[in-house]
Amino acid sequence: MAAEVAAPQKRFYRQRAHANPLADRGLRHPPRPQDMDWAELFPDFFPPAAPPGQPPPRVEFADLGCGYGGLLVALSPLFPGSLMLGLELRAKVAAFAGQRLRALRAARPGAFGNVAVLRGNAMKHLPHFFCKGQGLVYTVTDVPELHEWMVTHFGEHPLFEAVPPEELEADPVAALLATATEEGRKVQRAGRPVFPAVFRRCQDPDPGGAL
Repeated sequence: MAAEVAAPQKRFYRQRAHANPLADRGLRHPPRPQDMDWAELFPDFFPPAAPPGQPPPRVEFADLGCGYGGLLVALSPLFPGSLMLGLELRAKVAAFAGQRLRALRAARPGAFGNVAVLRGNAMKHLPHFFCKGQGLVYTVTDVPELHEWMVTHFGEHPLFEAVPPEELEADPVAALLATATEEGRKVQRAGRPVFPAVFRRCQDPDPGGAL
């Protein structure tokens, strides 16, 4: 019988909405992506008697600024075989998300083992966790100026291309962007619009070809 773990209460984890990304003393990160011990975060996916020669699983979802973990909790049962990591800079908010996952795992044994949350600074340390060229980039905000800034910079970057809206109609991740997080639901209740955009990482250009 699994031990009961209390779900966290937000009133004990209140923190300002923003944190100074330069004040990140005490944050831990691996020197290189290959040095990261993912087994510590996802023990169910790293059995001690893994078949020889089998490549270890990789984290396929990264929620940067994951907040209280709402999007990760929503995505976990949709992709139970995919590892997901949330990075959150605010200490109390990261602690809430971690406790939330522990409570969910205790309530539903065998579920949510593919999700973990770390306190981290994605602006500075993201390349320490992930190799180049992994996956799609999903963005969503209720600030039009920020949306325009992200669309402009991703659009002008030679290694990214915008994913057309028609390709996203069947994408369960895109459907959850504006509704799964606490912040997204707050925006909806206020009647404000949200602005999503998705970009795909292109292949590196041929180093021997023309620029």
